[in-house]
Amino acid sequence: MMGAAEMSETSTLEPGETGSRSNGLALLALALGSFAIGTSEFASMGILQLFAEALRIDVPVATNAITAYALGVVVGAPVITLAAARLNRRALLLGLMALFVAGNLLSSMAAGIASLAAARFVSGLAQGSYFGAGAVVATHIVGAARAGKAFSLVVSGLTVAMIVGSPLATFLRQHLGWRNTYLAVAGLGALALAALWAWTPRSEALRGSPVRQELAALAQPRVWTMMAVAALAVSSIFAVYTFIGPFVTDAALLPPAQVPVALALFGIGMSTGNIVGGRLADRYRHRGLVVGFGLALAVLAVLGLGGSDRWILMPSLFGVGLTTMTAIPTIQVRLTKLAPSAPTLMGAMNMAALNVANAIGAWAGGAAIGSGLGLLSTVWAGFALTVAGLAVFWFSVHRAPPPAESEAAGILSGAQ
Repeated sequence: MMGAAEMSETSTLEPGETGSRSNGLALLALALGSFAIGTSEFASMGILQLFAEALRIDVPVATNAITAYALGVVVGAPVITLAAARLNRRALLLGLMALFVAGNLLSSMAAGIASLAAARFVSGLAQGSYFGAGAVVATHIVGAARAGKAFSLVVSGLTVAMIVGSPLATFLRQHLGWRNTYLAVAGLGALALAALWAWTPRSEALRGSPVRQELAALAQPRVWTMMAVAALAVSSIFAVYTFIGPFVTDAALLPPAQVPVALALFGIGMSTGNIVGGRLADRYRHRGLVVGFGLALAVLAVLGLGGSDRWILMPSLFGVGLTTMTAIPTIQVRLTKLAPSAPTLMGAMNMAALNVANAIGAWAGGAAIGSGLGLLSTVWAGFALTVAGLAVFWFSVHRAPPPAESEAAGILSGAQ
């Protein structure tokens, strides 16, 4: 932990001027927080059957707890960010992580599905604003010129949680039970809270802004267009991820023991794409988005055509995570540049859009299967959604490209 003198010095320095060790610890604290949040989200999927049995409800009813978490993210992103607009971003991060810990403690004590769903809703409230405020703090640390890298560093904890979330949930489920699983996640959140308190910079540069300034960002049509692009194009990740288990056991006819391997490959792909995407977002206005989603379509086509073969399925799962995640940091950076006066709100709304993508992708995949089109039809549902997202982006750029966005039109036209 940093001493008082060192912390005092940090409060007066400009972005990028603190020691590399202090910067590294602050970024580690931010990533640890996102890891705790991601573990909570993915662990819920791993213990779904356990709490369904314990609460004497069927699995479809139990999924309401997972839906409630996603709803909490979508609601909390704008509401909490606007309500806390004037708070210093450091104080906001601490408050959000405390709310997250409380939500998981309440989850561990739930007596029925109603109280569990309410507790999961509370847990989800913190997620959107955490990533928004975290991106602002990370950008302050590494410098505005590396905003893409800053966002990818914060999100890295979430992608790592996706890699280890399923094995961790399985371990906790087997040895602790579902209530203690949520207690363990609350403990992880408390550890992240302590790290954030100790290592995030105390700086007036991280002060909040008037609510009116934040709200002005929502009046820009291009902000909503970019969010629509995210909600549609990223849906393919969830149209695939939601059904990885059936892909492995029913399409490729592999043993259930291979499901965690497939989930890990997908998560490793996302982690790699997050790193690549952060670098592209800092160098180019839209190239990361166009290249990421364009390559994702190619990988989705391969998966949709040959996913019943294990030697196509496994690399393709890695590829979907890699290519789609490559585009996401560019979306974040573009949102922030479209509304530079409201970076926290833009980060929160980006996370809300990704949770909308989660709902759309899972719903579209389920609808495709329910229509009798076969298990791998969910991949083609994701393909169609990504095409729709790219179409929205294409028409928004070519309809009235502002001067600052002229590079995007050039990229799309093949000029770069």
